[in-house]
Amino acid sequence: MSEMRCPCGLGNYAECCQPLHAGKQAAASAEQLMRSRYSAFARHEIDYLVQTTALGQQGALDVPAIAAWSKANQWLQLEVVSANEKLDKTHAQVEFKAHYQDLKQDGQTPQVHHEVSHFVKHQGAWFFLDPTTEMQITMKQPCICGSGKKFKQCCAQYL
Repeated sequence: MSEMRCPCGLGNYAECCQPLHAGKQAAASAEQLMRSRYSAFARHEIDYLVQTTALGQQGALDVPAIAAWSKANQWLQLEVVSANEKLDKTHAQVEFKAHYQDLKQDGQTPQVHHEVSHFVKHQGAWFFLDPTTEMQITMKQPCICGSGKKFKQCCAQYL
């Protein structure tokens, strides 16, 4: 089992994304977090997807929908297009293409989910900034990442 290829495409799962999924190590970069999140979708590690989303967004996630999308697809390949680890001191951006087959449709036609994702580093850990949560965020409220800064001075430009 330890020889199982990691869904993210880098090495075997036991040495790649599994330690992150198991909480034994934290992602060292935004790209590594994004890769581990792709692997979490492929392996249906829904709790990991929640835990690696910005702290202030976790309660607004539609967890049943995330789980359903994870399980409704066969995840084929991850392609990292680009990674900018230094948008500023705490923010990064990763552009990627997730190749999959939608098992609810015909399960045969390859699909591609192309996304530019943003990440924030808070207290030494990377988190995904989810642009799909339905939250009413004001520019003057504390930032969703937990930085203590106002939202407009922190993560607003990345959502």
